[in-house]
Amino acid sequence: MESSQDQLNSGRPPLGIYTSRCDDKGRLRLPKEFEDFLRTFPEPEFFVTSLDGSIARIYPIRTWMENQKVLADFEDDPEMAEGQGFLSDYWGGISTIDAQGRILVPPVLRRKIGIEDQKVNVRFYRSAVEVYSEAESERRLERAMNAPPASRTALLRKGLK
Repeated sequence: MESSQDQLNSGRPPLGIYTSRCDDKGRLRLPKEFEDFLRTFPEPEFFVTSLDGSIARIYPIRTWMENQKVLADFEDDPEMAEGQGFLSDYWGGISTIDAQGRILVPPVLRRKIGIEDQKVNVRFYRSAVEVYSEAESERRLERAMNAPPASRTALLRKGLK
């Protein structure tokens, strides 16, 4: 089955983690590679939200619509799915990329994750652009570096090269 990205465009997402900045008005300056990639999607709108209140995620609108369907159809725990949908809507908003390659992060989200008028790190992961504060990047780096060796071994057994 093709991923959302494959169905929507043929561009390769940027690889690696890039640094950027969110200005005092909440506009995230997209690194050029990310701007170019996001502009390949057919719809100019993106849903900017968070799933957990620690990082922002920028979804192509069609990908977010697929997520809404997953939440609506999640019968294992409908209350949890409704709660996730509420959080995503609470922190989220629709945005477009402006002529200067910036995308607006909703005020409640940028304040929650501490990126207003701050340096940020940006990467593409699991069909969305992720935006991390420096503090969150450091926490995740530390956690990843301290992962037990067995975790990496399991990934190598599954085919990680």
